[in-house]
Amino acid sequence: MLIDLFAGDIRSKFEIVLRQTTLPIVPDRHQTFQRQLSHRLDLPSIQFSICSLERADSSIGLIKPELYKNELVRQSSTDSAELEFCGKLHFALKYDQEVEALIVKIFEARDLPIKDMSGSSDPYIKVFLLPDRKKKFQTKVHRKNLNPVFNETFLFSVPYEELRQRYLQFSVYDFDRFSRHDLIGHVVLKGLLESADLHQEIEYTMNILAAPQEKKDLGELMLSLCYLPTAGRLTVTVIKGRNLKAMDINGSSDPYVKICLICQGKRIKKKKTTVKKNTLCPVYNEALVFDLPADNVFDVTLVVKVMDYDRIGPNELIGCTAIGAALIGIGRDHWLEMLDNPRKPVAQWYPLNKSPPANVTLPVNEQQNVGLSCLNGR
Repeated sequence: MLIDLFAGDIRSKFEIVLRQTTLPIVPDRHQTFQRQLSHRLDLPSIQFSICSLERADSSIGLIKPELYKNELVRQSSTDSAELEFCGKLHFALKYDQEVEALIVKIFEARDLPIKDMSGSSDPYIKVFLLPDRKKKFQTKVHRKNLNPVFNETFLFSVPYEELRQRYLQFSVYDFDRFSRHDLIGHVVLKGLLESADLHQEIEYTMNILAAPQEKKDLGELMLSLCYLPTAGRLTVTVIKGRNLKAMDINGSSDPYVKICLICQGKRIKKKKTTVKKNTLCPVYNEALVFDLPADNVFDVTLVVKVMDYDRIGPNELIGCTAIGAALIGIGRDHWLEMLDNPRKPVAQWYPLNKSPPANVTLPVNEQQNVGLSCLNGR
């Protein structure tokens, strides 16, 4: 009898231990993704208290907002010497307290560049209140006009205090009936509540920052993106390349493509295509699938690298590009169009560049290497 009671007591304690060590179930496909990211501590039960500290009456170390008035409007993280402008945009802002909405009036654009063979452009404007991209507006298309007058008004429903964390982006496009619309440039306005009182209408005339024009001497790569939000699956189809740079003595190359998924500065996954021998215009049509939870779609960047395979020496970089919501230009627009069209493939040509964009956060232990070092050699 004592033995049975002792065995039963051990069994009950063992069951308690099992219940205490049971972990929440995570989908198998997303375990790798979550394991790569930093764990966040949840400390709801710890009591904190605020201590009053005696400090000398000194202005050293204090932030003075008046010193930053001239920095409220930032077009991009690029150095000013590298900025190229392609016209001006005239618009006005006002906050309506009664309807709790930011009123955006787009008046006109001036001196836009020529984008069509006819010697003109067909411009229209998309306006976003970032970082939330769930709401966006678009003006009408103005045919064959480099100085279009829009005179259109849009309302963003948003509490007034939230505008401190928001900023406006105007994206100017050239409409094309038969192919993807060309991005002409951006206007980004930050510090909405710091520069002026929006309870009164304020007019702005700002330069349009030209979209980065990548050199095509390294060639181009066509990629297709398709995202399944319910399954948390991203499919990147490497379709083909054209006019790639010749890397071999015989005037050709043996190209293949590698794609690295980066999140919060950490490499989550990398995949690559097959090698296409002796060609500067390879055709792949290969799908590379990545597990990407819906909560992280705005946190990740795809770094794409085209390599020349070498049987004897190290493989050489032909060119690279990047895709993601944090970028400026083609990579960002392609990513956002993919998110706006779930379960549908969206294709885009990418001019190859010698290095990734400056605002791409590469893994810390690989940033010192040349080029896209997050993608290791084959």
